[in-house]
Amino acid sequence: MHAAEIHPCSERSEVAALYADHHGWLQGWLRRKLGNACDAADLAQDTFMRLLVARQPEVIVQPRAYLTRIAQNLLVNWYQRQALERAYLEALAVLPEAQAPSAEHRLVILETLHEIDAMLDALKPQARRAFLLSQIEGMKYEDIARELGVSLVTVKRYMQQGFRGCLALMA
Repeated sequence: MHAAEIHPCSERSEVAALYADHHGWLQGWLRRKLGNACDAADLAQDTFMRLLVARQPEVIVQPRAYLTRIAQNLLVNWYQRQALERAYLEALAVLPEAQAPSAEHRLVILETLHEIDAMLDALKPQARRAFLLSQIEGMKYEDIARELGVSLVTVKRYMQQGFRGCLALMA
């Protein structure tokens, strides 16, 4: 068997060994970062799930550094989700009770907000900024081009990327 031909069972056993050796440490590291054992446990599990679904597993020379990098990325996403949820709940708090959405509708809205946030996060920073300037600030493409110091064609390309991301969410 060539080095590039890794058997799926051996990949899983490598992840199982990593899990056995480092799960407790990782969960403790996350608990110190979050101050919350439940969220730390969830993020530790998510970290190992990322390893399991990796298409081409790397040879992991420094497992704790590798796990920390994955966990930090997940932690950034977790903090972004928390901030988004807080902003949404604060906006709901100022609505009159008669206009407040039901609990089910709130959940659907939060899930949609998370999907939109992830889509925007996947865009390159300039494309994301152009899309938000257009859609949130209502700026015209010409003004966005001036603001960002790019051509009108580039702004249109950025907008296409943003709209394609939105359409993909609807599919």
